[in-house]
Amino acid sequence: MLKSCKYCGRIHDSRYDCGKKPTRQKKLTYIDKFRSSRRWREKREQIRRRDKNLCQICIRNLYRTDRQYNYENLSVHHAIPIEADYDRRLDDDNLLTVCGMHHEMAESGQIPYEIIKRIIDEQEENQ
Repeated sequence: MLKSCKYCGRIHDSRYDCGKKPTRQKKLTYIDKFRSSRRWREKREQIRRRDKNLCQICIRNLYRTDRQYNYENLSVHHAIPIEADYDRRLDDDNLLTVCGMHHEMAESGQIPYEIIKRIIDEQEENQ
């Protein structure tokens, strides 16, 4: 059935995709909302300052470290994932500054939780 397209203004079959129809946006989850919150941005900066803006895995020469003092591509890792325990999302003893490579390794389980927790505890003691 031919119909006027409200996206491109031309007349074509109603099942024809003219490419002008906007794609649907993915709905934001509670985790996405948290990650864009002011509280998370402030906590993330606090943890980076605590960790001297260095990857804490690299500085200890663990798990295929390229250079010891890595300050590039840093992120703050949740030792216990947000999905597993939402209440611990802002706890200092659950957060660690790591580089991109080590963050991926930690997320995939290649760096065990026990190692990450031990490093976090060291950082908290040195505070």
